Amino acid sequence: MAHHHTTPSLNELVTGVANRLKTAGTGFYLMVFIAAAVVLASAGTGLMAMIKGHEAYYNVYREVPWGVLIATYVFFVVSSTGLCLISSIGHVFGVQDFMPIAKRSVFLSIATILSGFFVIAFEIKLPWRMAIWNVISPNLTSNIWWMGTLYGIYLAFMFAEYIFLLMNKHRPAVICGFSGSVAGIAAHSNLGAVFGLLMGRPYWQGPYMPIYFIASAMMTGCAVILMFHILGYKINKQEMAPDMQRALEVTTKIGILLICVILFFTTWKLIAGAAGQPNGAFPVVQSEVVGHHAFVFWFFEILLGMAGPLVLFILSKGRNLKLMLIASLSMVIGIFVMRFNLVYLGQSLPVYYDMGVNEFKEMLRYSPSVYEWIITAGGFGLTALLFLIGEKVFDGHKVEDH
Repeated sequence: MAHHHTTPSLNELVTGVANRLKTAGTGFYLMVFIAAAVVLASAGTGLMAMIKGHEAYYNVYREVPWGVLIATYVFFVVSSTGLCLISSIGHVFGVQDFMPIAKRSVFLSIATILSGFFVIAFEIKLPWRMAIWNVISPNLTSNIWWMGTLYGIYLAFMFAEYIFLLMNKHRPAVICGFSGSVAGIAAHSNLGAVFGLLMGRPYWQGPYMPIYFIASAMMTGCAVILMFHILGYKINKQEMAPDMQRALEVTTKIGILLICVILFFTTWKLIAGAAGQPNGAFPVVQSEVVGHHAFVFWFFEILLGMAGPLVLFILSKGRNLKLMLIASLSMVIGIFVMRFNLVYLGQSLPVYYDMGVNEFKEMLRYSPSVYEWIITAGGFGLTALLFLIGEKVFDGHKVEDH
């Protein structure tokens, strides 16, 4: 494939895109239409909440201030970091087997982080204030300041990396990819620290979160890479090249390893929470394992998110695309619920629980409002929209040999 290194003219590029859009078929346009409609509905809902106030539309309240929108944001940036890290194994660190997934994965890491920013924008009542004050009045002791700043830097590197990949400029792409990976790890472990350094929340508190966030990002990255690459070939109605099949096979193997790592993490998290006094994280872990949240935990987080996909991946041997697609879809659903559990359960134990204050003897309940779900759906709609358009505009993200 190395022969056409002559950069095509703008005219040829436009014609190519136009031809691909002409032959896309009704199904493709229907999917684009649905995704765009969801994004618009979501943006409309978010704007209403901005104007009228969150309390009119969202079910979060003073004791549980972080809801499904924070969880969705975490889910998308986890996916983005994972995509960046797994794809960098190939073209940054030179592992040949991972080369074919580089382009699409970098594109998707940009799409998912933009979706995360889209959702969090409607969570932070006036997001432009954050952007302005972040620059003119930085608070270096604030985790959330670092989070915004590091993700901004990360996004800039990912954009640059993708542009260099498109231009076939391998060296600058590697430099940006490496810098993006470093920024991604910094940003993402920092996002873990946003939870882990909160003293009043024993379920989150400790050095566990930043490490767990990186490991689970890579696990999520494997799932998202498999899902979108297999879907990409279905949408483009193309035959998968042997090197791409090989890339997905090694991604599946890494996925198997990472699921085991996260199962290990989860086990120790529960043991650590259950050990010691019947205060601290104990009531939360109890509700997660045998109590009110047990079904959601065991069914979504453990079965759909990890155990089921683990079995399917092993059975697929990294070659049976149908099993791999089912497993990766199941993982994405499970991991989304995992993020929701993480955000909600950490707050479900009232801060005054240990003190025996009467109003706070019960675990706090929270279920997202319809409006929160619409905005959440908008994040997924945006990812789907960018993915579909990207497939046609960038011709299935074909990778030239370096």
